[in-house]
Amino acid sequence: MQQLIEILRREKCSLVVKNHGIVTTYSKPGVRDLEHLLDHDPEMLHGATIADKVIGKAAAAMVVVGGVKELYAEVMSTKAIPFLEEAGIAYTYGTLVDTIKEEGDRCQLEKITAPATTPEETVALLRTHFEEKKREREVRN
Repeated sequence: MQQLIEILRREKCSLVVKNHGIVTTYSKPGVRDLEHLLDHDPEMLHGATIADKVIGKAAAAMVVVGGVKELYAEVMSTKAIPFLEEAGIAYTYGTLVDTIKEEGDRCQLEKITAPATTPEETVALLRTHFEEKKREREVRN
Protein backbone atom coordinates (compact mmCIF):
# COMPACT_ATOMS: atom_id res chain seq x y z
CA MET A 1 0.00 0.00 0.00
CA GLN A 2 2.83 2.40 0.81
CA GLN A 3 3.98 2.24 -2.83
CA LEU A 4 0.51 3.30 -4.02
CA ILE A 5 0.35 6.17 -1.53
CA GLU A 6 3.76 7.40 -2.69
CA ILE A 7 2.65 7.25 -6.34
CA LEU A 8 -0.61 9.07 -5.51
CA ARG A 9 1.35 11.92 -3.93
CA ARG A 10 4.31 12.01 -6.32
CA GLU A 11 2.31 11.81 -9.54
CA LYS A 12 -0.43 14.14 -8.24
CA CYS A 13 -3.05 11.79 -9.66
CA SER A 14 -6.49 11.19 -8.18
CA LEU A 15 -6.49 7.37 -8.12
CA VAL A 16 -3.92 4.58 -8.15
CA VAL A 17 -5.05 0.99 -8.72
CA LYS A 18 -2.93 -2.12 -8.24
CA ASN A 19 -4.34 -5.39 -9.50
CA HIS A 20 -2.75 -8.52 -10.97
CA GLY A 21 0.65 -6.96 -10.22
CA ILE A 22 -0.06 -3.97 -12.47
CA VAL A 23 -0.15 -0.41 -11.11
CA THR A 24 -2.24 2.11 -13.05
CA THR A 25 -2.75 5.82 -12.33
CA TYR A 26 -5.80 7.94 -13.12
CA SER A 27 -6.34 11.67 -12.92
CA LYS A 28 -9.95 12.59 -13.70
CA PRO A 29 -11.66 14.63 -10.99
CA GLY A 30 -14.17 13.22 -8.53
CA VAL A 31 -15.41 9.67 -9.04
CA ARG A 32 -15.14 9.72 -12.84
CA ASP A 33 -12.32 7.17 -12.97
CA LEU A 34 -14.09 4.82 -10.56
CA GLU A 35 -17.27 5.21 -12.63
CA HIS A 36 -15.37 4.36 -15.82
CA LEU A 37 -13.69 1.32 -14.27
CA LEU A 38 -16.94 0.05 -12.78
CA ASP A 39 -18.75 0.36 -16.10
CA HIS A 40 -16.01 -0.54 -18.60
CA ASP A 41 -13.24 -2.46 -16.80
CA PRO A 42 -14.73 -4.03 -13.65
CA GLU A 43 -12.00 -6.69 -13.51
CA MET A 44 -9.48 -3.92 -12.81
CA LEU A 45 -11.30 -3.18 -9.55
CA HIS A 46 -12.16 -6.73 -8.47
CA GLY A 47 -9.65 -7.74 -5.80
CA ALA A 48 -7.64 -4.53 -6.28
CA THR A 49 -5.76 -2.38 -3.82
CA ILE A 50 -6.34 1.33 -4.42
CA ALA A 51 -5.16 4.72 -3.19
CA ASP A 52 -7.52 7.64 -3.80
CA LYS A 53 -7.45 11.33 -2.99
CA VAL A 54 -11.01 11.42 -1.63
CA ILE A 55 -13.38 8.65 -0.59
CA GLY A 56 -16.89 9.74 0.35
CA LYS A 57 -20.09 7.72 0.39
CA ALA A 58 -20.35 7.69 -3.43
CA ALA A 59 -16.79 6.48 -4.00
CA ALA A 60 -17.08 3.94 -1.18
CA ALA A 61 -20.19 2.47 -2.79
CA MET A 62 -18.38 2.16 -6.13
CA VAL A 63 -15.41 0.51 -4.44
CA VAL A 64 -17.69 -2.00 -2.69
CA VAL A 65 -19.67 -2.82 -5.84
CA GLY A 66 -16.40 -3.11 -7.76
CA GLY A 67 -15.00 -5.65 -5.29
CA VAL A 68 -11.92 -3.72 -4.14
CA LYS A 69 -10.16 -5.51 -1.26
CA GLU A 70 -8.12 -2.67 0.30
CA LEU A 71 -7.95 1.11 0.03
CA TYR A 72 -6.24 4.21 1.29
CA ALA A 73 -7.79 7.67 1.05
CA GLU A 74 -5.99 10.94 1.63
CA VAL A 75 -9.38 12.27 2.82
CA MET A 76 -12.23 9.99 3.87
CA SER A 77 -15.78 10.84 4.90
CA THR A 78 -17.29 9.13 7.93
CA LYS A 79 -20.20 8.28 5.62
CA ALA A 80 -17.91 5.95 3.64
CA ILE A 81 -16.95 3.79 6.60
CA PRO A 82 -20.16 1.74 7.09
CA PHE A 83 -20.11 0.54 3.46
CA LEU A 84 -16.42 -0.39 3.68
CA GLU A 85 -16.77 -2.20 7.00
CA GLU A 86 -19.89 -4.13 5.92
CA ALA A 87 -18.03 -5.31 2.82
CA GLY A 88 -14.93 -6.27 4.81
CA ILE A 89 -12.70 -3.87 2.88
CA ALA A 90 -9.51 -2.95 4.72
CA TYR A 91 -9.07 0.82 4.77
CA THR A 92 -6.79 3.55 6.06
CA TYR A 93 -6.89 7.29 5.58
CA GLY A 94 -4.87 10.44 6.06
CA THR A 95 -7.71 12.68 7.28
CA LEU A 96 -11.22 11.72 8.39
CA VAL A 97 -13.98 14.30 7.88
CA ASP A 98 -17.72 14.34 8.56
CA THR A 99 -18.60 15.63 5.10
CA ILE A 100 -16.81 15.95 1.79
CA LYS A 101 -16.89 19.61 0.79
CA GLU A 102 -16.79 21.03 -2.70
CA GLU A 103 -16.28 24.76 -3.12
CA GLY A 104 -17.22 25.36 0.53
CA ASP A 105 -20.50 23.43 0.34
CA ARG A 106 -21.38 19.79 0.86
CA CYS A 107 -20.30 17.69 -2.14
CA GLN A 108 -23.06 17.31 -4.73
CA LEU A 109 -22.62 13.53 -4.83
CA GLU A 110 -23.03 13.31 -1.05
CA LYS A 111 -26.32 15.18 -1.41
CA ILE A 112 -27.51 12.96 -4.26
CA THR A 113 -26.63 9.73 -2.47
CA ALA A 114 -27.94 10.75 0.97
CA PRO A 115 -31.17 8.71 0.73
CA ALA A 116 -29.37 5.48 -0.25
CA THR A 117 -28.75 2.87 2.42
CA THR A 118 -26.76 0.28 0.46
CA PRO A 119 -23.82 0.46 -1.94
CA GLU A 120 -26.03 -0.88 -4.74
CA GLU A 121 -28.68 1.80 -4.15
CA THR A 122 -25.97 4.43 -4.04
CA VAL A 123 -24.44 3.31 -7.34
CA ALA A 124 -27.92 3.24 -8.95
CA LEU A 125 -28.51 6.86 -7.85
CA LEU A 126 -25.10 7.84 -9.22
CA ARG A 127 -25.73 6.17 -12.57
CA THR A 128 -29.07 7.98 -12.89
CA HIS A 129 -27.36 11.28 -12.05
CA PHE A 130 -24.52 10.69 -14.53
CA GLU A 131 -26.99 9.76 -17.30
CA GLU A 132 -28.98 12.96 -16.66
CA LYS A 133 -25.79 15.03 -16.83
CA LYS A 134 -24.79 13.28 -20.06
CA ARG A 135 -28.19 14.04 -21.64
CA GLU A 136 -27.93 17.69 -20.54
CA ARG A 137 -24.51 17.99 -22.22
CA GLU A 138 -25.84 16.39 -25.41
CA VAL A 139 -28.80 18.81 -25.52
CA ARG A 140 -26.44 21.80 -25.17
CA ASN A 141 -24.21 20.54 -27.98
